[in-house]
Amino acid sequence: MTPSDTEPVTVDPVLRIENLTVEFGSGRAALRVVDGVTFNIGRGEMFCLVGESGCGKSVTALSIGQLLPTPPACRVKGEAWLSGREVLKMTEREVRKVRGEGVSYVFQEPGTSLNPAFTVGSHIKDALKLHRPECATDEGVLRLLAGVGISAPESRMRAYPHQLSGGMQQRVMIAAALACQPKLLVADEPTTALDVTVQAQILELLHDIKERLGMSILLITHNLGIVSDVADRVAVMYAGQIVELAAAHDLLKRPLHPYTRALINSAPKIGHTKPELAAIPGTVPPFDAMPSGCRFHPRCAFAQSDCAKSAPELKEVEPGRWVRCPYWQS
Repeated sequence: MTPSDTEPVTVDPVLRIENLTVEFGSGRAALRVVDGVTFNIGRGEMFCLVGESGCGKSVTALSIGQLLPTPPACRVKGEAWLSGREVLKMTEREVRKVRGEGVSYVFQEPGTSLNPAFTVGSHIKDALKLHRPECATDEGVLRLLAGVGISAPESRMRAYPHQLSGGMQQRVMIAAALACQPKLLVADEPTTALDVTVQAQILELLHDIKERLGMSILLITHNLGIVSDVADRVAVMYAGQIVELAAAHDLLKRPLHPYTRALINSAPKIGHTKPELAAIPGTVPPFDAMPSGCRFHPRCAFAQSDCAKSAPELKEVEPGRWVRCPYWQS
């Protein structure tokens, strides 16, 4: 039985992804970088996708809006339902309307995402013209800038991206993403390259948006400290697969999958005086040399003799807790 057959569906989910598979390349040389990913996000929920770099988090998120470049992406299979509509089967013309109104993106490193030739106001006004033309005014832009905590929005609206700090640039990106009042906001590593104080401010802003607007948020990160502050539920990814899915407080308090345990143990802790941080041995396997059986077994401290032979399924081991490991109790 596959995860998509058994995973409980959140009541009236904004997003439901079932058995998503993404391959890059062509023919027999195609590499499967996302393999059978299944999860759902409820209304007003902060859902975090966690894992090391290169595990498939961003590819999964970009698939929702059909934003993967083709090539190199050659095959996207499975289902992605956004507010009751199957996005992956939409035509390019149909999906353009979904982008912005259905799902909006906040990418990492806002300095490279904002066009240096246009003012802050132009970025936001262009988004409004596409989906809410009646609001494409200076007053509409000012309301959005003020709504994400930008001081002196009148002067910031006329500024160019390079005239703003990294934190201000990220707030502008969030304002542009909110301009179309999307059902789902995807924040892909939104605190990358920001200092700790600004990171906290951006996370607080995202949490406030969720509470104030009742918006669903898919937050992609590799920082478990972020998860503990804002997440409702967490899915942990490794080598293109979800290996654990649970409520955030349950997962952080009692991780079940060996990879989740290793991630949490490798994070520095305030007040601990260990001379060295705990590290996960080995490296993430490349997609063209994936190990047989469980993909984590070469790095796993709890691996058994049959872990290299059979690939484990994602199973519900406790109510609302899903683990891809038959030996999670050991």
